[in-house]
Amino acid sequence: MTRQSEEAAAKAGVVIRELTGIAEFREADRLFDDIWHPGPRNVPVPVELMAGLAHGGGYVAGAFDGDALVGASVGFLAAGRALHSHVTGAAVGRGIGYALKLHQRDWCRERGLERITWTFDPLVRRNARFNLVKLGALPQEYLPDFYGPMADAINEGDASDRLLAVWPVEPGEPPAESPARAPVLLSCADGRPLVRGAAGEVVLVATPRDVEELRRTDPEAAAEWRSAVRAVLGGLMGAGGRVIGFTDRGEYAVAVN
Repeated sequence: MTRQSEEAAAKAGVVIRELTGIAEFREADRLFDDIWHPGPRNVPVPVELMAGLAHGGGYVAGAFDGDALVGASVGFLAAGRALHSHVTGAAVGRGIGYALKLHQRDWCRERGLERITWTFDPLVRRNARFNLVKLGALPQEYLPDFYGPMADAINEGDASDRLLAVWPVEPGEPPAESPARAPVLLSCADGRPLVRGAAGEVVLVATPRDVEELRRTDPEAAAEWRSAVRAVLGGLMGAGGRVIGFTDRGEYAVAVN
């Protein structure tokens, strides 16, 4: 492990290592169940698949606070010297997820891999900020309803649109700073999305403050955000636009030419 990943793990109060054996894979399954509360047909990754991935050279790792498993991540080797990080879950507020990502990057570096990919919901503002600002990953593709219907406590009732994030194992140039001012193509007006007739070399696309809460309290507004972000952000990326950053206000900065 690099000094950076060791320091992150120490700061989070955990030890991170690869998981081995069915008992530990079952512990990871219980952790994921506590986080997402999935239906029996919608578990993030079955125990049997964790065993197969670990045996076949995939990434199956956990963060331990003493004997307690408080974070876990599962990924598989992908085309183009990449690891696709399928699922990562951890106790919140301690930096465990960040420590897991740094451990994952070290693991990839030791195996000569060049990049790590994963998907995330473009509407979940805190995840976008973590991925784009904290880690320096950038979205490469907008994937409408990528997983189909998802029966869990966080995603149920919403389409599973995702952004494909790409994170180089060896960092290159730092991501461009999000512009302090740029035309706002999609804004938030009284909690609802509002598409504006804005244009420029870089435009901003807003996200809801807390879409997970919105799904519970105002499903209609959550659905409006899904439709608007799919049309605007998905449309821009489909036409060749590149996400170059994420503002402090919760907006994607998109270079359109």
